[in-house]
Amino acid sequence: MVLVQKIKAEETYFLRQQILRKNIDLPYEFEGDFNENTFHVGVFDGEELLGIGTFMQNNLEKLDGTHYQLRGMATSEKARGKGFGKLLLEFATKELIKLEANYLWCNAREVAVRFYEKNQFKILGDRFINKVGPHYKMYKPLTK
Repeated sequence: MVLVQKIKAEETYFLRQQILRKNIDLPYEFEGDFNENTFHVGVFDGEELLGIGTFMQNNLEKLDGTHYQLRGMATSEKARGKGFGKLLLEFATKELIKLEANYLWCNAREVAVRFYEKNQFKILGDRFINKVGPHYKMYKPLTK
């Protein structure tokens, strides 16, 4: 049975290390993981954690209102293509609407742009490259 729920920051670290930071010299612990306005979401299949995402209040200059940034979204390789990422975003969107956030945004890896577009995100600005590779800023408005 698939379950989506809030989890502790420390529970995200294994998938962050295995999926997002594998062979990349960047921390898997994020500044802001323990901030009061930060929350973490996990997708479980039975007892196994297969998807994660962290949501931090962090305003983006080009948008009005209150914004949350999605960081560290990852799905284990065996769970890809099963809709777990979509479930995670749907759960988090409901939570963010309760918090009266206006936008959710992220720095999307180029390989994930289509996934985010399918989940109502739009590209904001030009492609950029960081230590992990090519990215785009993407955002979606949050409405009740």
